[in-house]
Amino acid sequence: MRLPSRSFFGFFSGAAGALALAAAFHLIAWGKETEPAIRVETTPVNRDAKIGASYAAVVKKASPSVVNIYTTRTVHMRVVNPLFNDPFFRQFSQLFGDQFGLGANRVLTQKQRSLGSGVIVSPDGYILTANHVVAGADEVKVKVADQKEYTARIVGKDPPTDVAVLKIDAKDLPAITLADSDQLEVGDVVLAIGNPFGLSRTVTMGIVSALGRSGLRVFSQYQDFIQTDAPINEGNSGGALIDAEGRLIGINDAIFSSNGGNLGIGFAVPINMARYVMDHLIRSGKVTRGNLEGVSIQDVTPDLAAGFNLPDQKGALVADVLSDSAAQKAGLKSGDVITGFNGKDVSDAHALQLLVAESLPGSSATIKLVRDGVEKTVEVTLTEMRGDMAPEETSPDNLASPDQTRTDALDGVTVADLQPSVRAQLNVPADIKGALVYDVDPDSNAADAGLQRGNLILEINHQPVRVAADAVRLGRQAKGGVILLKIWRREGSFAGTQFITVDNIKKKK
Repeated sequence: MRLPSRSFFGFFSGAAGALALAAAFHLIAWGKETEPAIRVETTPVNRDAKIGASYAAVVKKASPSVVNIYTTRTVHMRVVNPLFNDPFFRQFSQLFGDQFGLGANRVLTQKQRSLGSGVIVSPDGYILTANHVVAGADEVKVKVADQKEYTARIVGKDPPTDVAVLKIDAKDLPAITLADSDQLEVGDVVLAIGNPFGLSRTVTMGIVSALGRSGLRVFSQYQDFIQTDAPINEGNSGGALIDAEGRLIGINDAIFSSNGGNLGIGFAVPINMARYVMDHLIRSGKVTRGNLEGVSIQDVTPDLAAGFNLPDQKGALVADVLSDSAAQKAGLKSGDVITGFNGKDVSDAHALQLLVAESLPGSSATIKLVRDGVEKTVEVTLTEMRGDMAPEETSPDNLASPDQTRTDALDGVTVADLQPSVRAQLNVPADIKGALVYDVDPDSNAADAGLQRGNLILEINHQPVRVAADAVRLGRQAKGGVILLKIWRREGSFAGTQFITVDNIKKKK
């Protein structure tokens, strides 16, 4: 499933619905390695309890499960001696070589060390942490509560969720109890435990500020973050976010910061997602994810909801369906709005991405959708998600000048027929038909909507566009406050169709 990338703002490292939870308390036996016993309690926190004067008992229960992580990696750096900025020394070196050890261009080898946190989840030494804490490490050391130090083995890493699993050779360790993060509510009291700046087992308190945060430019692709105001600082990454009963609800991962310090906006990976990843890493060393093959999806904006006569913005809009794909065979069509997946509501495109990713490849999924105002249900067989290959970069800047036609309602847009040479230049698939956007006035409504040179207009207000004349005709006929466009574009690693809306009111210059 292709999802256009989205990002909000810079972040600083501090560092759904994953597994079925069948009982109020049980043990889960994990697969391949040593089958660790993971203690889980699925009941929600008691929200009727009065907030006490102290959380000391909760901290005593959970704090021994949090460990210090020390990593070491070898870095090779090429350096140039500043003396060689002087022409005399450069000439001297050319005449006599480097027999004096001045080192015009030397390679230095250094050991870099970093700090992080982790959480013991089984008595026999399985530890959850953030992937970026151990990424690239040559050696990983773990110090537990009694100050004993162990060399850790990396069982597996999953960059898409920024989760990693470590193993140390030890017995009878103080393993934390896992909760069900799906039971969390905004306003629940939480405590963050970690090792900020190397200060062992530091505890801070806050609440759940928000749930399901995504679209953040941090380490991970699959994001369903718990947002909290519990202070998280450098070194907290991989540490524990616990509830008021001392149970693990998240792995601390990142903070929002403009200066590197805590601003009260921290993020943690929900424990249900981390458990799903851990299960796969322990059993097979990698995470296998489902894929809804052949669809490109996007969020439903207010204007798109109006353009598709939808009652609200809930759901994921299907922008494109590839021919001969699993999605096409299941009956999905461009313009469908997916509102449910395997019995769970789909709020937006990212929510659908998470639900699909956490499904087994080869399994059958039930999709609930809205098409032309009518609810439908289709069954689709999921494939396996594989690493996406970025398409070849192309530039529309040097397009050969074709015959051009200016539209009326799409003020500021110049369109042209898509010639074979231009199709090849832009690497447009053979089955894509439309009018080439040859030029867009940067001060136009179309430019404000995101229409760019090199895009193709495929539809205007649900009517197909095959050639430039279609775009001109449909543009002149367009009524209402906005024009709904279906376009094809290539941008970075994304290539496919999207829906956009253009204001149909003439812009004042």
